[in-house]
Amino acid sequence: MADLRIYNVVILGLGFLFIFTAFTTCGNIEQTIVKSLDNDTFTGSGYHSLGIIYGIFSFSNLLAPTVVAIIGPQFTMFFSGILYSGYVAVFITPSTWSFYFTSVLIGIGAAMLWTAQGHFLVENSDASTINRNTGMFWALLQCSMLFGNLYIYFDWNGRMEISDRSRKTIFIGLLVTSVLGTLSFLALRKTLPPEEEMLNEEEGQPLLSSRMMYKQRANSAVQDAKSEFKTILQLLKTKTILLLSCCMAYSGLELSFYSGVYGTCIGATTEFGAAAKGLIGISGIVLGIGEIVGGGVFGLVCKNNRFRRTSVVFLGMVVHFVAFYLIYLNIPDDAPVVLKTSTLNKPYLTPSISIALLCSFLLGLGDSCFNTQLYSILGRVYAEQSAPAFAIFKFIQSIFAAVAFFYSGYLLLTWQLLIMVILGFTGTLCFFMVERIQNFSVDLQQEY
Repeated sequence: MADLRIYNVVILGLGFLFIFTAFTTCGNIEQTIVKSLDNDTFTGSGYHSLGIIYGIFSFSNLLAPTVVAIIGPQFTMFFSGILYSGYVAVFITPSTWSFYFTSVLIGIGAAMLWTAQGHFLVENSDASTINRNTGMFWALLQCSMLFGNLYIYFDWNGRMEISDRSRKTIFIGLLVTSVLGTLSFLALRKTLPPEEEMLNEEEGQPLLSSRMMYKQRANSAVQDAKSEFKTILQLLKTKTILLLSCCMAYSGLELSFYSGVYGTCIGATTEFGAAAKGLIGISGIVLGIGEIVGGGVFGLVCKNNRFRRTSVVFLGMVVHFVAFYLIYLNIPDDAPVVLKTSTLNKPYLTPSISIALLCSFLLGLGDSCFNTQLYSILGRVYAEQSAPAFAIFKFIQSIFAAVAFFYSGYLLLTWQLLIMVILGFTGTLCFFMVERIQNFSVDLQQEY
C-alpha cells in the first residue's frame, strides 16, 4: 500500500510537471506571441486572456469541491488536463473567439484541477507522510518553470521577430507535453479504504448500485459545499482574514506581474536587441530558481523556528522593493503597453541583461517569501477550518491577479510598480498586526 501511494504521488507530480511546463511557458510568452501575429483578424490580448483565466478560476473554486466529490479526483484531473491542452492548442492556429473561449474553460479547469490535486494528495498520505509527499509534488511542479523556458531561449535567441513556423513548432511541442501530462493521470491507481471496497462475495458486485452510490455521493457533496460556503462567509467577517486580505491581494498583483508582465517587458526592450526574445525564456528559468530556493530555504526556516514569519515576510517585501526599483531604472516605461514588438521610451539606465535577470530571481524569491508565510499562518490560525481559509486565500489572490492582468495592457510600468509598492507595504503591515494578535492570544492562554 505504501509503495502504491508513493507511485501515485510521483505520477501526480509528473502529470503536473508536463501540464504546467506547457501552461507556464505559454503564460510567459503569450503576450509577446500575440503582438507578433501577422493576422489582421486577431484582436485578442494575452493580458486579457490571463485576466479571464484568473477571474473565472476565483469563482469556480466555490463549485470545484462538489464536482470532485461526485466524479472523483482522477477523472476530474484528466478532464481538466484536456481543457489545459485545448488552451495551448489555440495558439497553433489562433482566432479571437477560440482564444477567449478556451480562457474561460481553462479557468474552470484550473479550479477543478487544483481541488482534485489536493484531494488526491491527501488520499495518498497520512500524518507521517504528508510533508514528504507534498515536498515531492512541489519539487516536480517547480521544475515546470525550467524546461519550456529553456527551449524558448534556444529557439528565440537572436530573433527579432517570431515567425508563424516558429510559433507553430513551439505550441505543437507544448501541446504534446500537455497531452502526455493529461494521459499520465490515467495511470493513477485507487487506494480506497477497506470500508469502501465492500463487495458481495457471492455475486462479486458492489453492495450498492452505481446509481445509488453516485446519488449519495452527490447529496453529500452538495451538503458539504453548503456548509463550507457558510464557513467562508463567517471567516470573511473575522478580523484576521480582513487584515490578511491585503497581503493576499498583493500576492495576486505580484503573481500577475512576474508570470505574464515582466517577461513581456524584457522581450519588448529595444536595447536588448536580438537577445530580447530569448531572454524571456532565461528570465522564466531564473525566476523559477528563485521560487525553488525560497521555498526550500524558508521551509527550513519555518521548521527550525529560528525566524518569525514576520521576518520572512519583511525580507520578501525588501527583496521585491529592490527588484521593483531596479526594474524602474532598467526597463523602459512603455514596455508593458507598447503595441509594436519593441519599446520607444528610454529608461533611466542603459538596460542591463544582468540586472534584468537579477530582478527575475528577486521576484521569484520574494514571491516564495509571501506565499510560504501566508500558507503557514493560515494553517496555524485555521487548523480546524483550513479548507475554507485556503479557499478565501485563492479567491482573493486570483481576483486581484485578474484585475492586474486587465490593467497591465494600459498602465505604464511606473504606475504598475507604484501600485504594487503601496499594496505590498500595506499587506506587510497587516501581516505584522495579525502575527502580533496571534502571539498575544497565545501569551494569554499560557497565563491562564
